[in-house]
Amino acid sequence: MGQIVGAALVSHHPGLMQDDDFRVRMGDGADSDLVPGFDRLRAHIDAVKPDTFILFDTHWFTTGYHLVDAGAHYRGEYISDEMPWYLHGQRYDYAGDPVLARLIETVAVEQGVMSKAIAAPTLPRHYATINVVNKLCRGERVVTVSTCQNCQPRHYLESGRVIGEAIRRSEARVVLLASGALSHKFNEIDWVQKHPRIYHETNVSRPENVVRDKEAIALLQQGRHDLILEQWDAKFRPLPWEGFGAHYLQMVAALGGADCRARGTPCSDYENARGTGNVQMWFDVNPKD
Repeated sequence: MGQIVGAALVSHHPGLMQDDDFRVRMGDGADSDLVPGFDRLRAHIDAVKPDTFILFDTHWFTTGYHLVDAGAHYRGEYISDEMPWYLHGQRYDYAGDPVLARLIETVAVEQGVMSKAIAAPTLPRHYATINVVNKLCRGERVVTVSTCQNCQPRHYLESGRVIGEAIRRSEARVVLLASGALSHKFNEIDWVQKHPRIYHETNVSRPENVVRDKEAIALLQQGRHDLILEQWDAKFRPLPWEGFGAHYLQMVAALGGADCRARGTPCSDYENARGTGNVQMWFDVNPKD
């Protein structure tokens, strides 16, 4: 019987893939804390020994279906069409888990959820997957899940419940990776930096987004996913979170939805990236106490 052994909210922004000297210059003499945050996350991952990551990708926008990547292996070199001058030359080489991906589709069909498994060698990669794989993967299989853009929050929760059931029917030890930011409103192209340290929260696009992001982080630390879901439409959806919050909603639904009480441990400072609010956070789904 398979199980979810851990979960994480993970930042993937392109600045994290730049060289150390550049990041330190942008940080007014100090690096982004999200970078060592990957090492802190990896320590938690090592402790639970997964064989598979299910990664919720807030850049893989699909229409009509939640898609699950059923490819057996991916190898190549990534360049971003969004910012090719900034994010390029990212080599990747990782295995998928076609058996688990197909099982997710089987459960979706049983439950009447619009989800399909797709296996195509030419299926494009997105940096919400590639950056996280290159920072965190140490040989684990990776199954990427899309953000279906014509969905309401309930649809993401349905997708996550399907994934949780499929994992239980499998033989996999899975860590869920919700790849994306919290609030995700970019600063304008001619925005003037407010704080010399670009990563500082003062540079997040709106003060009210910082307030809401920190409120969410506090609730995540308490394991009060029920309150986040209860207040989703009123407080968090309007910001909005990256990818409609699909990464978080699918992750938490796989963990039990409103019944989930997995407490979040921040593995980095809360930081700005182009106006968006980012944090690395680990969720211990099987606490000892």
